[in-house]
Amino acid sequence: MAEKIESAELSLWYGRFQALKDVHIAIRDRAITAIIGPSGCGKSTLLRCFNRLNELIAGVRTSGRILLDGEDIYGDDMALTLLRKRVGMVFQRPNPFPLSVFENVAYGLRVHGMRQGGDAVDEAVEAALRATALWDALKDKLHGPAIDLAPEQQQRLCISRLVAVEPEVLLMDEPCSALDPIATEHIEELMRGLAERYTIIIVTHNMQQAARVSTETGFMLLGELVEFGPTPTIFTNPSDKRTEDYVTGRYG
Repeated sequence: MAEKIESAELSLWYGRFQALKDVHIAIRDRAITAIIGPSGCGKSTLLRCFNRLNELIAGVRTSGRILLDGEDIYGDDMALTLLRKRVGMVFQRPNPFPLSVFENVAYGLRVHGMRQGGDAVDEAVEAALRATALWDALKDKLHGPAIDLAPEQQQRLCISRLVAVEPEVLLMDEPCSALDPIATEHIEELMRGLAERYTIIIVTHNMQQAARVSTETGFMLLGELVEFGPTPTIFTNPSDKRTEDYVTGRYG
């Protein structure tokens, strides 16, 4: 399977604090990759590098390279708006806009130039809601406020908002941490279905979740990518003792 995203010698500093240390990783296309590790180890920082979201933070400095389909995302030819269209992000807590369900999904379409009215927007919104199994539940509530939805529906709606603009990569930063176990199971099932069309990278503190949904897993510690490989190997036969100590509960 082809590699969608690769990093080489990737380091990042918040001021004087080095949060990432020489990270080399290759993310497979149309698969789910999990990044695990204790709090503060650099998981979310790494995830945000893939769409350059860290640049919104004052004092951030990076070195090294990140390639998306072989193209340097820091290169002069990579427009930031296009990068963030191709590489979308779902955050830890659902963050629907204070708009209707319909306008939440249509928002990105409008940002990227789809005209205000007409069938195209309607069809794209319906397709995005169907992709996240929300259409049947919300087709009669499209003009109601999104913030009135249940937490699981809000998170699905946020994923719909990304899917509507036809990204290539979905970054998910602890997408189930605010959800109950049943809702978590539903979102995991959704991720498996979406992986048939999208490259998914999930940061999770839940090792059981990583084991359930991912094809490959990376373990991070103190800004270093300690080990990366097939998920069954990471959890049953890791090559680094630090990984073994973490997945068996002796550390972290």
